[in-house]
Amino acid sequence: MYIIVGLGNPGAKYQATRHNIGWDAITRISDDYNIPLDFKGHKAICGKGYIGGERVLIAQPLTYMNLSGESVRELMDYYKVSPQEIIVIYDDISLDVGQLRIRKKGSAGGHNGIKSIINHLGCDDFLRIKIGVGDKPKDWDLADYVLSRFLDEEQEVIRGALKDTSDACKIIIAEGIEDAMNQYNRKR
Repeated sequence: MYIIVGLGNPGAKYQATRHNIGWDAITRISDDYNIPLDFKGHKAICGKGYIGGERVLIAQPLTYMNLSGESVRELMDYYKVSPQEIIVIYDDISLDVGQLRIRKKGSAGGHNGIKSIINHLGCDDFLRIKIGVGDKPKDWDLADYVLSRFLDEEQEVIRGALKDTSDACKIIIAEGIEDAMNQYNRKR
């Protein structure tokens, strides 16, 4: 079983912001694989289904970004999965808008949601799909930037990135992370 977690913040004011791209990816996965997000548990909105013949649970934590690890830890413990069976999807300002970067493990890279997960799991050995949201403009505050919405001209690229993320999850589950990395870890 895999648990796929998309990081974001609950509430209407955060919907469709750069920081909530992980939540948006879970919504896309829900639609693509007919997995309804139909129950709350473990501090998250969740859905159960199958991707690539494997049982999965998809989740949007309700803890706010900086406390994401609380939900991920509860999910991991309840469903008895290892950190290597968790896929975390989140925003990355160091990547161009829409660019994906898939990793087996790694540091938080300054991302507070990932810091929380590493802290609660006691390791950094979980799968990640980073979705590029672009670097902040020169005179912007970082928090204001990640809580801003994508520009009209970025919308098509983001839709493509969400489709790629959904497809990458299937490849990770059915064929392995190496295949997904080979396919998606390249500049657009």
